[in-house]
Amino acid sequence: MIDRETEATLAVVGCSPLLDPKGRGAILFDIGGGSTELVRIERDPEVQNAAPRIKAWMSIPLGVVTIAEHFGGRDVTHESYARMVQEVAQYVAPFAAEHGVDLRDMHMLGTSGTVTTLAGIHLNLARYDRRRIDGVWMNDADISGTIARLLGMSYQQRASNNCISIERADLVLAGCAILDAIRDAFPLPRLRVADRGLREGMLVEMMREDGALRAC
Repeated sequence: MIDRETEATLAVVGCSPLLDPKGRGAILFDIGGGSTELVRIERDPEVQNAAPRIKAWMSIPLGVVTIAEHFGGRDVTHESYARMVQEVAQYVAPFAAEHGVDLRDMHMLGTSGTVTTLAGIHLNLARYDRRRIDGVWMNDADISGTIARLLGMSYQQRASNNCISIERADLVLAGCAILDAIRDAFPLPRLRVADRGLREGMLVEMMREDGALRAC
């Protein structure tokens, strides 16, 4: 078991290689089953090749399972979806008010089954392919269009889609609602999708402890 601060830190370590090298940083999010972590990470502009650092982070007690259990995940209407977004937005708003200013040269960086599923649907993949998902960019219109497609599907259609499967068919729209609340709070034009996170972060930390990788 790890605490939420450690979870956020490991997600940053695991996903930071996907930061835009020409950008200043990112709003990283990790949508889990029972919680969602938000992290603002930035590079020091005065230090050449500076490693990204955590400027602020928060964890909210809402994830795909808790949202789906409360609002229902099988038969989602536009009205119930809007209520999901509104519920999450209340938790995100204080963090966004303090840390959502000056977003120039930043992008979103997402790690979770929600964003990887969205990417698979966006790319019209016949089945999930990590090699094509990890690192893919989606713009605002891509995300909105893909979520609209999912809202237009029935539960059975979602369950039969190989990028969603029956295991996530009742959870994916709850995850999309969390993502939409984050998008509303941090209106950034691009999202980079990461099929990596805690596992890679733990591996990097273990390699640093063993001296196999120099700590930045």
